[in-house]
Order: sequence, then C-alpha cells, then structure tokens
Amino acid sequence: MKIWWALNIVWLFIFAAGALFVGLRTVDSAGVVQTPELKMIAFIILGIVFLFVVLFQLILLIFIHFARKGATNTSTNRGS
Repeated sequence: MKIWWALNIVWLFIFAAGALFVGLRTVDSAGVVQTPELKMIAFIILGIVFLFVVLFQLILLIFIHFARKGATNTSTNRGS
C-alpha cells in the first residue's frame, strides 16, 4: 500500500510540473506563441489525462483492497 501512495505522490508532482510548464511557457516547441486560448486547451488536455490516471488509480486501489481482504480471509480460514 505504501508503494501505491508513493506512486500517487509521483503522479501528483508530474502533473504539477506539467501544469507549471504549460502555464509559464510563452512559446511551444513548434514556435507558436501561447495565447490564453491555447493554454486553456493545453490545460484541458492535461486535465483529461489526469482524469484517466485518477480513474486507473482508483480501480487499482479497489483491486488492492479486495486482494488484501481476500488474503486475510483465506489465511484465517485455513486454520478452521
């Protein structure tokens, strides 16, 4: 479970760095000047990716929870 929390913190830093990068840049890699509209589009795309990662992490948390619950139930039922 500690690894799951550590990975979530890493994802949080990655998205924070991405948001700072998008917010602070004035010209993208293609040389296009970043207007507020283009920055907003980039933030929306970053948000959509963030939602996919959050959904994946929640599904993973559910699987971890049920795997741990099943492991404790099977270990206590073996003695019966």
